[in-house]
Amino acid sequence: MDNEHMQSVWSQEIPVKEQLSIFKRLLRFVMHFKREMLIAGIGAFLVSVINVLLPYGLQYFLDNYLIKTDVTSQVILFAGLLYALGSLLKGGLQFTYEYFFALGSEKSLEGLRGELYQKLHTLGMRYFDQTPAGSIVSRVTNDTMTLSNFLTVLSSVVMSFFAIFSALVAMFTTNFLAGLIVLAFLPLLLLIIWQYSKRSSKLYRNYRERLSRINTNLNESIEGVALIQQFKQEERMTANFEQENAALMKTRFAMINLNSLLLSPLTSFLYSLALALTLMYFGFPLQKTFVPAGVVYAFSQYISQFFNPIANMMDQMTFFQDGIVAGKRIFRILDNTDYEPAQEAQQGLTITQGKIEFKHVSFSYDGEHEILHDISFTVNPGETLGIVGHTGSGKSSIINVMMRFYEFYQGEVLIDGVNIKKYPKEELRAKLGLVLQEPFMFYGDINSNIRLYNDQISDQQIEAAAQTVQADGFIANLPDKYHAKVGEGGSEFSQGQRQLISFARTLVTDPKILVLDEATANVDTETETLIQQGLKSLRKGRTTLAIAHRLSTIVDADQIIVLDEGKIVERGTHEQLLTQKGYYYNLYTLQNSQK
Repeated sequence: MDNEHMQSVWSQEIPVKEQLSIFKRLLRFVMHFKREMLIAGIGAFLVSVINVLLPYGLQYFLDNYLIKTDVTSQVILFAGLLYALGSLLKGGLQFTYEYFFALGSEKSLEGLRGELYQKLHTLGMRYFDQTPAGSIVSRVTNDTMTLSNFLTVLSSVVMSFFAIFSALVAMFTTNFLAGLIVLAFLPLLLLIIWQYSKRSSKLYRNYRERLSRINTNLNESIEGVALIQQFKQEERMTANFEQENAALMKTRFAMINLNSLLLSPLTSFLYSLALALTLMYFGFPLQKTFVPAGVVYAFSQYISQFFNPIANMMDQMTFFQDGIVAGKRIFRILDNTDYEPAQEAQQGLTITQGKIEFKHVSFSYDGEHEILHDISFTVNPGETLGIVGHTGSGKSSIINVMMRFYEFYQGEVLIDGVNIKKYPKEELRAKLGLVLQEPFMFYGDINSNIRLYNDQISDQQIEAAAQTVQADGFIANLPDKYHAKVGEGGSEFSQGQRQLISFARTLVTDPKILVLDEATANVDTETETLIQQGLKSLRKGRTTLAIAHRLSTIVDADQIIVLDEGKIVERGTHEQLLTQKGYYYNLYTLQNSQK
């Protein structure tokens, strides 16, 4: 999708019907905590009742006691004390409903964030290939935090509903015609809210998408900072960031202009107009009876209680619209159906031998352009299969299919004569050990990076695995040995050291099948020699699939297949392929001539 098309999509309004649908879905997370919300709702209702009773009490006192000259100080003191107690009770109830609503909101937010995180781990590799990491991070962090403000809006809505309803009842009870004057403003207020909702949705959508792009830009800049400095790309990256930042600021300015026009300023104007019209009505010379001062005071308070919640809601509309857009982006992940390949698991199936068979397997990442064409081979238990080919020939695609990272729809992949789709996922992950070209290190120490928090793996097993892959040599020289700290990405260790730890991590689980995706491509010759020494003993009793960049690492393989444009063009042992003097021979000769 090109940049111009994306921006046109961002600028589209979210229909009111869709906004209501998103709002209902967000409410489902809130309703998981009914107790907190029920207490908050009762508290909000009681506060609105007190808001009506306090002006009514003052009205009664003004019209029945204060106008009399013989009113005693005891009466005045009692009225003041009663009003003070009512205000204290109102404050306590207001604290109660705000506390429990905040409690329910935070729990709802935690539940939503947890569900979103779990959903991400059910999605297939295809989703992560097509979605920038910065965009995903933005949805899990920024968008969920935005929903925190959105859920606060619910508190305002609940309180405002009770306040508006109670104020209308009080106004009509006090003076019916004056109540109609104020009520006439309600359709106009609803029209303003509708117009704001319609116009602001596209602005907030644009804002959240641009914020996501900034996060993506920032993520790439941090991850690639060494490359940026190496090739002197600082000015270009800064210019790109400033361009995105300026576009975000422009969107924010548009939001500020809209909010300044349609939110509290316009509501305040309508409040002043309603108050003026009501006072004119009360003071109109044609009134048949004198309107007591207490009624005028009470009614002016009711008008304030009618408009103030609406003004508060209008101010909160910014959070509401931002939350709706954030909710749409989050539900785009929750509704994504691009799951990891599903297993037709038969419980009890286990991998005991490790025999691998590919039977006429064809595979495509997008469903249109085939990457693998009619791939067939067999690897017997304990044998090693070397996979060779130029970049883009389909080597890694075989691994992706084998590891069930992507679904294939033509042919069969069998392990021990059973379709790979029949095994439980836990069995596949336990018996297939994968080592990638780029090892990933987690925060922690070496011990936790090898164990990966599997309590069933002992320290003795960790040390044995490290010794087998020749990693114990450099670990023993570290001050804290196996408890040496590992920072972000393991940057304090060399590429070869990280790869040795990655080997130990895979082998400590004692997999039946080893899958090596150019695992020695980025290590130095000395480290490669150490790894090869360890692998020779490891391959005994294990089936191994090894994608090889350096052909010297697979010269002792039981079988080698050569891929070209997704097809197997040569197969045989190292000696047999050299005798054929084809693709493999040319590649091997070229690598040896460069030594």
